Amino acid sequence: MSKLVIGLPKGSLQKSTFEMFKKAGFAIKSGSRSYFPSVDDEELDIRLIRAQEMSRYVEQGMLDAGLTGLDWILENGSDVVDVQDLIYAKQGLRPVRWVLAVPNDSPIESVNDLQGKRIATEGVGITRRYLEENNVEAEVEFSWGATEVKVPELVDAIVDITETGSSLRANNLRIVDTLLESYTKLIANKQAWEDEWKRGKIEQISLLLKAALTAETRVLLKMNVSKGSLESVLEVIPALHAPTINPLSEGDWVSVESVVEEAVVREIIPTLKQAGAEGIIEISLNKVVP
Repeated sequence: MSKLVIGLPKGSLQKSTFEMFKKAGFAIKSGSRSYFPSVDDEELDIRLIRAQEMSRYVEQGMLDAGLTGLDWILENGSDVVDVQDLIYAKQGLRPVRWVLAVPNDSPIESVNDLQGKRIATEGVGITRRYLEENNVEAEVEFSWGATEVKVPELVDAIVDITETGSSLRANNLRIVDTLLESYTKLIANKQAWEDEWKRGKIEQISLLLKAALTAETRVLLKMNVSKGSLESVLEVIPALHAPTINPLSEGDWVSVESVVEEAVVREIIPTLKQAGAEGIIEISLNKVVP
């Protein structure tokens, strides 16, 4: 039997990645210390790898495909196939940012003020490219963690990754600039991508993961509408393309269904009710394939 070896990120993204795969239709089980999770798909072999290392192993062919951040692909300079953007993170469906941060009372106000300074970061390559682009010379040192606590005693500034900025604020740091906005990507090894079966399997996974992510922010609205009120309701209700309309057993009534952004539901349900919709139901979705 053919097998696709795919790497999933171990660490902060692991839980949200497993949940996304579950919605996509893949049930993954893993012990707390296991690097080889089981999955209910005999065509898949899963490896848990740190996101920082993923693109190197994909490029070298040790993995056929993997999920990792754009930031680590750039940091490693990996030559891989960019299959799909999957915008999700540890705390929600949003990109993360690599930012330049300094203590609140630091005189540093821009990248130009870093001339001759000392910077700690896990993204050494990202930071050095940023400095080069701005014609600034500064010392960049690799940080093994707890980067926020190194300023101002050990370094003048840090470049760190953040979703909300709360950790930086808690450590009395302020953001000076954003170096890079990063998000998760599904990538593939070039040789694996040329293999017809492996490419088909990767594309299948890509489609299902994207559908699961799309469903995260959408719901299905169903309602009954009299034909006399149908035009008013259709003016209110959004849709991916167009609402579905089906006749009911009572000739003067129809059923209307539409996939809508969850964020607008609380605004439009009262309006739909006023327009004549009845029996309105909101249903959660696992996958939406546009």
